[in-house]
Formats: sequence, C-alpha cells, structure tokens
Amino acid sequence: MQIDPNYLKSVVTSLNNTTASEAQLTNELSSGLSITSLASNPSAVGQSTLYSSAISRDDSYVQAATTSTSVAQVTDSALGEVVSQLTNAISLGIEGANDPLSSSNRSTVATQIASIQEQVLSLANTSYLGQYVFAGSKGTVQPYTQNIATTPVTTTYNGDTALQYTTTPTGQKIQTNLPGSTVFGTGSSSVFTALNQLVADLNGGASSATIQADTATISNGLATVTTQRNVIDNSLSQLQSTSSYTQTTETQLEALQTTLISTNTASVATQLSSLETQGQALESVVATLEKNSLFDYLH
Repeated sequence: MQIDPNYLKSVVTSLNNTTASEAQLTNELSSGLSITSLASNPSAVGQSTLYSSAISRDDSYVQAATTSTSVAQVTDSALGEVVSQLTNAISLGIEGANDPLSSSNRSTVATQIASIQEQVLSLANTSYLGQYVFAGSKGTVQPYTQNIATTPVTTTYNGDTALQYTTTPTGQKIQTNLPGSTVFGTGSSSVFTALNQLVADLNGGASSATIQADTATISNGLATVTTQRNVIDNSLSQLQSTSSYTQTTETQLEALQTTLISTNTASVATQLSSLETQGQALESVVATLEKNSLFDYLH
C-alpha cells in the first residue's frame, strides 16, 4: 500500500505538537506555575505584572508607615512629658507670684523651674534612630542649644520649619513630623524664653505681676504644645489605619496573583494524561505508517 507522504508528515507534526504540550504541562506540574513564559499566556503575564507592581507599592508604603509610626510615637511620648513638665512649671510660677513668698523660697522655686527647663530642653532634643524628631528636615542637627552665660539664659532653635509627609498608595499625604519652632514657639513667645525669663525674674526679685506674666506666657506655650501634640496624634492614627488597610489590600493582591499564576493540578494532570494517551496512539500510527512505507519500498 502506497503511503501518502503528506499524511505521514501531518501525523508526525501532530505527534510533535502533542509531545511539546506534554512537556509544557509537565513543567507546569513540577513548577506549580501555570505561566512559564510570556508566550504561554500574555494576558495573564500582563495582569500578574500589574499585581506585582501594586504589591511592591503597598509593601513600600507599609514599611515607610512603620518607620513613620515609630517616629510619631516617640514624638507623642516626648510631648506628653513636655505637657507634664510645663504644667508643673505653671503651678510653680503661680506659687512664685505669691506676694508673701520669701526671697529664699522664690529662689527655691526658680531652681525647680530651671530644672524643668533643662528637662524640656532635653525632650526638645529627642532623637530616634540618629535623627532629631523636632529639627524639621535637619534631622542630624541638634535642634536646641543653650547659652548659660547670658541672663536670662538663651535657648536657640537650629532646625528649620519644614514639614515632612508620608504618602499613601491612594495619594493621601500624612504629616509625620513637628518642627520645634512650631511646637515650642519662637522669639518672646517661645516656651524656653518664658521659662528662662521666669527663672531670671524669680531670682531677680521681680514683681508678682511680672512673674504672673511669665507664667501666662508658659500657659500659652502649653496650649500650643497640646495643639501640636493633637496634630501628631491624628497623624499616628492615620498611619496605623492606612497601614492596616494597605496590608490587607496587599494580602488580597498576593492571593489574586497566586490564583492567577498557580497551576490547577487536577486539571493539568487530566490534560496530561489525555495527551499521553493521544501521543501513544500517534506514535503507534507513525510506526505503522513507516513500517508499511518501508515494506512497499522493499517490494
């Protein structure tokens, strides 16, 4: 029987295609991935790439938010102590303005307030991971320095007024710092100026009215500190909520990507079994056709 060479070629081509498909499915089973190359599923590869980009963006934000949250917590803790110290200073200032208070007692009060001023100064120079939290954008510069050679003592701010933000994946900007000048004031309205002046006035025998005015300035400073603390507390709350939301979104995207690129083991195994059967049948046909063709040639 004469074998049509085109038919034989067609059968061999089918066998080669089946063998290639078997190899592809075997690779999917061994790797656990349904996408082994761009050509295998361009649409799925494109979608997976979009997922990867979104996951990377979310992960970057979560890491940034974690750091910013830590800084905000340190800032809030420092300001909480500042509020406590200034509240004590105000109480002492009221006591120091009391007319019957002796010169010796005023001196004692002045010493206590000077100690408070030093503690507030230390808190204003709080640092975290090598960065001063109240220095604005000048994180490596100690925000406050002091000259004790003057009377009253002079406290100078060396930072700047720059605000810093963390931007969420949706574009929301969250303030993550508080410049010292915004928190503690500047010039004559500065908390430090008021504390230093109160110490000097108590030691210098100033009038009760003067001491009351110094104390009132400290009270105004306390109000500003409290307001700014509310700002960072609000930022802290936003950082925590957006970070939690982003982590959830990231987990969902990872699950979608896994579903998209993972092999459906049962389905692939069934397809592979079917192809193996088909391949065996084609191999048998090819062998038979080649045998018959050789027989015709010999006869």
